[in-house]
Amino acid sequence: MIKLNKNKSKIICLTAYSRNIASIIDKHCDIVLVGDSLGSVLYNFSSTKKVTLDMMIDHSKSVRMGVKKSLMVVDMPHNTYRNPIEALKNAKKIILKTKCDAVKVEGGKKNFQIIKTLVKNKIPVMGHLGLLPQSAKSFKFKGQRISERKTILRDSKILEEAGVFSIVLECIESSLAKEITKAINIPTIGIGASVHCDGQVLVTDDLIGLNKISARFIKKYSNIEKEINDAVLNFKKDVMRSKFPTKKHSY
Repeated sequence: MIKLNKNKSKIICLTAYSRNIASIIDKHCDIVLVGDSLGSVLYNFSSTKKVTLDMMIDHSKSVRMGVKKSLMVVDMPHNTYRNPIEALKNAKKIILKTKCDAVKVEGGKKNFQIIKTLVKNKIPVMGHLGLLPQSAKSFKFKGQRISERKTILRDSKILEEAGVFSIVLECIESSLAKEITKAINIPTIGIGASVHCDGQVLVTDDLIGLNKISARFIKKYSNIEKEINDAVLNFKKDVMRSKFPTKKHSY
């Protein structure tokens, strides 16, 4: 049973798709998420719907080698948990092959029995409400309409009842995120859902400036694209001028 602190120190969560990145962020995170965002970040897919179970497993194996202290959570990709039987089979496969600590599924009420089945079989589950990339037709923030607010709030309570240990709230209007965080006893982890959540998650490639994507909820803390470009340019110059490799770098 996974238990995260609520109403104490903020929960830090970032994505990783390889051992090298995982080993860096593991030092500072509570949760390392192998997100199906790898579809757009690494494979240039137009949506996460094209991400396969095998892709998630392969990247998660690499991430596992870099995660020593954080909780490692793996996204269950689109069409791998359409019913309790399918969900249990695929979740077991993910856990067995990747040695992760938990899986994440998107959606509310429709997933109640699926989540109950996984939890009953000792598979920890992280929930995900608000903007749902696996099924979204348009990428707009949620919680403007009263009916939508009521549904998301209701779903948060349903997910808690089903047994999730935390819920990602994606692109949810600030006051709704605050209301949900107060209404449930498990932590909320926001992405574009205000400071009122119990923690925050970002895609690491966005955070370090490796992605050209710009969205309101993204803050770029570094410009790794420039760093890489400068390093490659300096390598090229050294090679062209016969300054590399020197004796120090030769056998």
